[in-house]
Amino acid sequence: MNDFRLRLPLALTALPLVAFLVLPLAGLLLRASGADILATFMGEQAAQAIALSVKTTLTAVCCAVILGTPLAYLIARKKFPGKSVLDALVDLPVVLPPSVAGIALLVTFGRRGVLGGLLASLGVELPFTQAAVVMAQVFVAAPLYVRTVAVAFAAVDRDLELAAAIDGASRWQSFWRVTLPLSLRGVVGGAIMTWARALGEFGATIIFAGNFPGRTQTMPLAIYMGFELELRVALTLAAILLVTSFAVLALVKGLSGRWIETA
Repeated sequence: MNDFRLRLPLALTALPLVAFLVLPLAGLLLRASGADILATFMGEQAAQAIALSVKTTLTAVCCAVILGTPLAYLIARKKFPGKSVLDALVDLPVVLPPSVAGIALLVTFGRRGVLGGLLASLGVELPFTQAAVVMAQVFVAAPLYVRTVAVAFAAVDRDLELAAAIDGASRWQSFWRVTLPLSLRGVVGGAIMTWARALGEFGATIIFAGNFPGRTQTMPLAIYMGFELELRVALTLAAILLVTSFAVLALVKGLSGRWIETA
């Protein structure tokens, strides 16, 4: 009884914010009917946006895993001068406004950017291409992977790695046979969260890659265009992203074993 008296005021206090967060999401799902979803999938522009989003986000995740894993290990296991600065730089794109990220990419890799002349001499043109879409997604999403995997690496008991070394394993063998398997849940979770963040990327993409249907228009950009031209398409794609995001969060929480148990 005392427990109930304690929980009831807490529940009533929390209810307004929960309702504020849930009602808009429920309203979006209610407005996107099954017929609209089917019609949107059959439409050329939406189908192209979905296909492009899948292609670019999977590429971005691969880049994040290949390039981010060594960086995560460095942050988790090594001490060196300037480590705190490196930590801040890795986290910066997470809190940076996406539009600022897009401008930064453009003034660095654009035709008149810092590296524009060098890239032009090599015959490489990045802005307003699918490569630019991937670069924007990697820039804003890869830090999530690095941070998540660094935490997973740091949680591995070093005595186990030491035992592997005593048995004759090299550092590389110890990483593959001990560290990586024990931190695999965090690695997979980080990759999934990175994919979800890349899937929802908008600001940096529209500035650095543009919004060209069939070429650089991802699902968030198609939602923006659909909101101005055809609300049905925007609602349907928004509902798809909402369901996908919820599924990703559920999967990550399941992998990390952090489901909140209700008594």
